[in-house]
Amino acid sequence: FDFCQAEGKKRPSENLGQVLFGERIEPSPYRFTFNKKETCKSVCTKTYDTRKVEDKQKLDFLKKSMLLNYQHHWIVDNMPVTWCYDVEDGQRFCNPGFPIGCYITEDGRPKDACVINSEFHEKDTFYIFNHVDIKIYYHVVENEALGARLVAAKLEPKSYKHTHPDNPDCSGVPMDISNKANGEIKIAYTYSVSFEEEKNIRWASRWDYILESMPHTHIQWFSIMNSLVIVLFLSGMVAMIMLRTLHKDIARYNQMDSTEDAQEEFGWKLVHGDIFRPPRKGMLLSVFLGSGTQILIMTFVTLFFACLGFLSPANRGALMTCAVVLWVLLGTPAGYVAARFYKSFGGEKWKTNVLLTSFLCPGIVFADFFIMNLILWGEGSSAAIPFGTLVAILALWFCISVPLTFIGAYFGFKKNAIEHPVRTNQIPRQIPEQSFYTKPLPGIIMGGILPFGCIFIQLFFILNSIWSHQMYYMFGFLFLVFIILVITCSEATILLCYFHLCAEDYHWQWRSFLTSGFTAVYFLIYAIHYFFSKLQITGTASTILYFGYTMIMVLIFFLFTG
Repeated sequence: FDFCQAEGKKRPSENLGQVLFGERIEPSPYRFTFNKKETCKSVCTKTYDTRKVEDKQKLDFLKKSMLLNYQHHWIVDNMPVTWCYDVEDGQRFCNPGFPIGCYITEDGRPKDACVINSEFHEKDTFYIFNHVDIKIYYHVVENEALGARLVAAKLEPKSYKHTHPDNPDCSGVPMDISNKANGEIKIAYTYSVSFEEEKNIRWASRWDYILESMPHTHIQWFSIMNSLVIVLFLSGMVAMIMLRTLHKDIARYNQMDSTEDAQEEFGWKLVHGDIFRPPRKGMLLSVFLGSGTQILIMTFVTLFFACLGFLSPANRGALMTCAVVLWVLLGTPAGYVAARFYKSFGGEKWKTNVLLTSFLCPGIVFADFFIMNLILWGEGSSAAIPFGTLVAILALWFCISVPLTFIGAYFGFKKNAIEHPVRTNQIPRQIPEQSFYTKPLPGIIMGGILPFGCIFIQLFFILNSIWSHQMYYMFGFLFLVFIILVITCSEATILLCYFHLCAEDYHWQWRSFLTSGFTAVYFLIYAIHYFFSKLQITGTASTILYFGYTMIMVLIFFLFTG
């Protein structure tokens, strides 16, 4: 964008999480001195001559951004500068950004932010917010050495057509850019800043303003109750089945005295000689289990830290950094789990197993990420990751994660294979005709519904925070939902597994993985619905990016739930 640039200032350095999320911080040309009030100070003036091709392109880009309601995000002392405005029923809503400008349509309808001012009324015209009134609130530190701390920064975007850009007075008509305007257009950028003492906000609680403007908590409690009901229902079912059937069976076994009775087995006892038959594609299953364990532990630890408040929004990019570092360090459990399962499936090719564990799932994620990055490079976006960071991520993966996976696999293969309590028969048993709900596909599709029911309200807020730049701070809720999701996945799988074992179908390994893993498919469907109903994304590149990143999330979620 062609806004005022800061000359000769160094860019602040960012951590890994910010770079991965494309959060670039740029120095600003606005200069403040503490407690020095400025009124209508000029920053710079941009002149566009529509007869020149280059200028016309810049101006068109600016118009397009106003049409699509692009936002400025400013930071003062690591605090987002917020724009607070009144919404219906007397509530104030604080937005961590403010729009570049707004547009009045050809039939005189104000779009987005144009409703805030009745002076914006020219048809088919853009109004650019070229002046900001910034108010910085500070808190005087009482008992220490004299000093003050900034506790909030608020701004009001305004639009003025400065008649003398060199000597601006910040009054008069708004700065309008007609869609059909020709000739020379001058946009002068100005600002006013004032400081105000705020005795009520402590420095430690300066992030609380986010909570005021987001009245979502009651929905959260509702969704938690909803999820807990599902969990109780499932736990009840599982407990009933386990107690009733197993109790009955064990009682029957204890009463048996003669061997003749023992011949009349039924249900799941008929498959005891086939139940530990190694699954088809055991290699792939063990690799998925390894990667899934890695992701499960990573999610648990990240959310646990986030709950304790180490990864608050004040710590920009901390969440992503923490997740990536943990994921790299958790190569050992991945290798260990994959090796144990592969060995118990009777596999011999342990080298292939280790290599697949360390390269298959991370490789897919990295390839997807790399393609997305190529698209961002092609579009010249600031969210593109520099080559150095890509090399750093590859180094983390190859030099830390892979060796750790090998160590884990070494210990996994050294231990004895998991002992099975019953021998597997030589000849596989025939599986009888299955009823509709014990067939593999309907069972798997039904299995994903319950876990998805637990999380879909949280998903809405998470997708909002990723795509609509809203703060996400409800990690306590998220941790609760995470625990509930783990329980629901396990219980739904146990139930469906029990049903099809009773129907004498002993292929349980893949089915139990896919039953809860199918939740990821519902997640994908939800993401597609979200894309069409909530986001106004135009352009092929943006659409490919959205679905590219969604696929990464879906894969990670699939491994995690499975």
